[in-house]
Amino acid sequence: MSFRGIIIEQDLQAGRIQDHRAEVTDLSESLLVGSGGDEPVDIDVMYSGLNYKDGLAIAGRPGVARISPLIPGIDLVGRVSASKDARFAPGETVVLTGGGIGESAHGGLATRARVSGNYLLALPEGVSARQAAVIGTAGFTAMLSVLALEREGVAPDQGPVVVTGASGGVGSVAVAVLAHLGFEVVAATGRVDSEGDYLRGLGASQVLDRRELADPGPALQKRRWAGGVDTAGSHTLVNLLAQTRDEGVLTTCGLAQGPDLPGSVMPFILRGVSLVGINSVTASRDLRQRAWRRLADDLSSDLLETMTSEISLDEVPARAEDILQGRVRGRTVVSVQG
Repeated sequence: MSFRGIIIEQDLQAGRIQDHRAEVTDLSESLLVGSGGDEPVDIDVMYSGLNYKDGLAIAGRPGVARISPLIPGIDLVGRVSASKDARFAPGETVVLTGGGIGESAHGGLATRARVSGNYLLALPEGVSARQAAVIGTAGFTAMLSVLALEREGVAPDQGPVVVTGASGGVGSVAVAVLAHLGFEVVAATGRVDSEGDYLRGLGASQVLDRRELADPGPALQKRRWAGGVDTAGSHTLVNLLAQTRDEGVLTTCGLAQGPDLPGSVMPFILRGVSLVGINSVTASRDLRQRAWRRLADDLSSDLLETMTSEISLDEVPARAEDILQGRVRGRTVVSVQG
């Protein structure tokens, strides 16, 4: 019995990728043998999101695909067809983000999946299967950032918050949720002219050209932000830290500009700024459930639709390259069965 999906095959030599191949094709059921551990859950996948990590894996960039062959896709939504995990029953609709799928285990960009139930959740009440896929890893990461800001005491009356990579998946959801919660949101993007109206429609009060943050700057700069969500890393994050107000908080959840942090301890020791890392891959079940409940409550379904484009499985390789080049607005949902 076969199923349709994307398969990545590559050779690693001294940590470097050789002979990378990625294609949409018919796959053998035997490919899933051994997946999901001792209590696997079989899923007929309905939708998957397409994320920056997926783009990296499909393009053959290092650091994501850790096994070969690999079905990519770091999130999925589907219906359980069989389960050895007592927590899940056939017919149940489930969502999975992270947990290693699409990296060290087969992921969601195929019509079938066999996964561990450790990071699997029943679909939250009030969220459709398609909406859950649109939210996906990106929206889940954005909400983890919002929860972290709240946990650290950042409130709307303390001043503006900044979101970098604002027109991307994480950024779009972060802008929409923070604005809904009453924050004054400044959205930083490299496409001010083309995406300004879109970001203001999500609730941004101001749109900032990311080039203002991208170059090296002084260790301490004019105080601007009570908090923020950064998806860029590198000099962008360093500049945000230098511009954050006393006792302000930033979250870091991406590396679109780079994984380095070429800055100073001055914002931390002279202004009491906090930097909170966001790990969406192995977040606990309790934290996952809280984040999804909040997404159901605080993310407008109408706004979610405005940030969504839908493609078929066959269109994924081309769209993955567009994501890497920063040409994609908001979230891309893949209709896997379509």
